[in-house]
Amino acid sequence: MPQILHDLFIKASPDRVFTAVSDPAEVDRWWSLRCSGVPTLNGEYRLFFGDPWDWRARVSKFEPLRAFEWEMTEAMDDWKGTRVGFDLDRTDDGTHVRFHHSGWAEEREHFRISSYCWAMLLRLLKVYVERGEVMPHAERVLL
Repeated sequence: MPQILHDLFIKASPDRVFTAVSDPAEVDRWWSLRCSGVPTLNGEYRLFFGDPWDWRARVSKFEPLRAFEWEMTEAMDDWKGTRVGFDLDRTDDGTHVRFHHSGWAEEREHFRISSYCWAMLLRLLKVYVERGEVMPHAERVLL
C-alpha cells in the first residue's frame, strides 16, 4: 500500500510538538478550520475544513510525548481508513518528527496532491511551534 512519509526537525520539545498535533485548539493553528476531540486512545475527533469537508477520526495511537495517530473514519473516499500519524524523537536541539499518512488503497492523483499538501502543512506546523506564527486557514494550502 502506498504511504506518504515526511521527516522534519522542530526546534521545540517533544511535549510541545505532541501538544501541537493532538490538542484540538492547537490543530486548528496549522491544519483544520475547527477541530474538536479527546486526545486519548480511541478518542473521537471532528476535523472541519469548511463545507463539505466535515471529517471524523479516531485516535489509533496515543503515546504521550512519543506518538500520535488518527484513523480517518469519515472523510473523502481516498482518505477513509487511512492513518495520519506523528512519531516524535527528542534530539539535542528539539524534536525529529516522522510523519506518515498510510493505508492508501492506490497511488492516484489525490494521493500525489495530498503528499504535496502535507509537506506544506508540516511546514506550517513547524513555523507555528517554533515561532507562534499562524497562517489564516483560507491561505494554508493553495494549489
